[in-house]
Amino acid sequence: MGIFDSFRKEEVAGTRVLVGQLLPKFEEHFKSDLRVYKRFYPAAGGATFMSVAELRGAAGHNYDVLHLFCDVDASGVITDASGDRITGTELLKAAVDSGVKLLWIGNDNPQEAYDAGFKTKGPKINVVLTLRRLGSNTSLFLDSLLAKMQAGETFAKAWSVASQPKGKSVQPDVPHTISSLGRGSVVLK
Repeated sequence: MGIFDSFRKEEVAGTRVLVGQLLPKFEEHFKSDLRVYKRFYPAAGGATFMSVAELRGAAGHNYDVLHLFCDVDASGVITDASGDRITGTELLKAAVDSGVKLLWIGNDNPQEAYDAGFKTKGPKINVVLTLRRLGSNTSLFLDSLLAKMQAGETFAKAWSVASQPKGKSVQPDVPHTISSLGRGSVVLK
């Protein structure tokens, strides 16, 4: 891969989206974000996983977008009711190996948990880790982001414009996130 390959748009037609939650405790946000994805990708699916094994399996099903709701503990680990575990880095690796272009953790988790468990530098994937949703603002932000990509913007450009609208140095209603654009040239259509 040459240096200019990173600037080349990678358009994905027929984007495959899965919005999932580990246990049914994030229902309101889960339904809200799924509605937004369905507006742009009518075939977007939703799933409630009862175990980490189910979550791990979903990460390996060749989705383009994996938007998840799960608690991340202080050591950066996602654990189910039975005690089965997956680290954030293991989840990222499974997603990258499956061709996921965007992994988004949609619920609030502490930055320290993400820092401990999600090694986002290096993998060829866009990662968004939510610190604070700010209520329904995340769904509104997601809608704006996806609209920009539907219009042909790359993820990196759409992210930049959606998070810092022209003329505003601070955007108070943008959810607080950590983002890593390891595949910023992708356009999800």
